[in-house]
Order: sequence, then structure tokens, then C-alpha cells
Amino acid sequence: MLKATIEYNSRKMNIDISKPIDISIAISPDRDGVNSWYIDHAKIYPETYEGSIIKVAEGAVVNFNSIQFNPHSHITHTECVGHITEEVYSVNQNLKHYFFLAELVTIAPLYHKGDFLIGVKQLRKALGNKKRDAVVIRTLPNLEDKKTTNYSNTNPTYLSQKAAIYLREKGIKHLLIDLPSVDKENDDGMLLSHNAFWNTDGEIRMDATITEFIFVPNSVKDGEYLLNLMIAPFENDATPSKPILYEILN
Repeated sequence: MLKATIEYNSRKMNIDISKPIDISIAISPDRDGVNSWYIDHAKIYPETYEGSIIKVAEGAVVNFNSIQFNPHSHITHTECVGHITEEVYSVNQNLKHYFFLAELVTIAPLYHKGDFLIGVKQLRKALGNKKRDAVVIRTLPNLEDKKTTNYSNTNPTYLSQKAAIYLREKGIKHLLIDLPSVDKENDDGMLLSHNAFWNTDGEIRMDATITEFIFVPNSVKDGEYLLNLMIAPFENDATPSKPILYEILN
């Protein structure tokens, strides 16, 4: 065990940093990964120079791959309010801290008017009076094929507007979910939950983030964790991310 003691908001927490719980989905050159929003799968391919493939297996001295992807479609990603605003905002500029107290909750979506959604009563019951910076939502059923599903034109589960308002009013700054979006796939551009969570009709929550396309293994129990929300330094509304959970030992 490689144990560390962290003081967070005047609370001392012991964590085993040798046991990170990676809840990200990677882009892989060996298989078609997760996808959404009606575009082709991501690609990882070696570049060519003067007609030669820059790949060690082809005789080059290095591997030199380019990657073609969209963070919203192909990988675990973290986004800021710039995802839905006319003015350009970068998540890399607005996410300034990376460790948060998080609650992992598992939700069985409700069937409502032809859709499956995460409702406000479910989140109220799961979170109660707990004070958290982040919430990590694992939806049921939780199958491995979440890592390779093409969600385009499938009307996947989403978060109700009331649930998004509840999380905002509860002070949740970072929302992580194992779905392609917190909003309905086709809601005529309303983006009700995105707008509600970031409070675009009031004082915009510039430091709040939404992370989509996570995957939490079934072996990980619901409860309190220390979250390390690591992002790639892209100056964009969204960037690939690698959220890591650490079990709190005390």
C-alpha cells in the first residue's frame, strides 16, 4: 500500500494512491470505440514521409501516429460552458483545480413518455444531505459494451432538467456521467440540462464542468471518493480527460 494523507477543506483523508480507479474510456486503434453524434469512428494512423510509412514495424526508427477524433464523440471528455455559448470559453482555462470530493451513485433510469431519464427524486434519494463537489453517475444496466457502443440515433438516457437544477442548487460543481450527453439526443436545440447546470440564465458557473462517456466498473461500490479530474491541455470547449477515483480509507 502506498498511502497518502490529504487535507481537504480542513478534513484529513487517507487514500491508497497505489490503487487508482480509472473511469475513463480510451480511443484505441485496435477496435471501434465509443461513438456518438453521427460522425465516423476515431482514427489512429502512422504518417508517411516521402512515400514511407513512419512506423517501426515498417522500417522506420520511430512510431509517428496522428489521431483524428472529436472529444464529444469518441472519448471520455470534460467540457465547460463554452460548449453551448456563442462566446468562446476554454475548459483548460476555467478548470483550475483537479481534486474534488465526489459521490458515486448508481441510478436505474426511469421510463417517461418514451424516454429513459435520470430524475430529480432519484438523485435526492442518492445524495441526501451529503456535501460533495462532484457527483459520478453510473446508469443501469452497466455493461462492458458501453465502451464500444455507437449511440447515434438511439435516443439514449439523459438527465432531466429538474435533476440538473437540483445538482446546481446543491452546489455540485462537477458532474460525471456514463452517457454521451446530459441532454436528450434530439431536443430541438434546447439543451435544457446543460443550460440548467451551468446556469446560463443567471450568473454562469464558469468553473463548473460536465464529464461524459465515463465507465465505472461494477466492482466499484457506491459511496464517497476522492476524484482527480485530469484533463488534456486543449484550448477548447471540451478536452479528453482521465478521471480517477481514490477510495477514502478513513
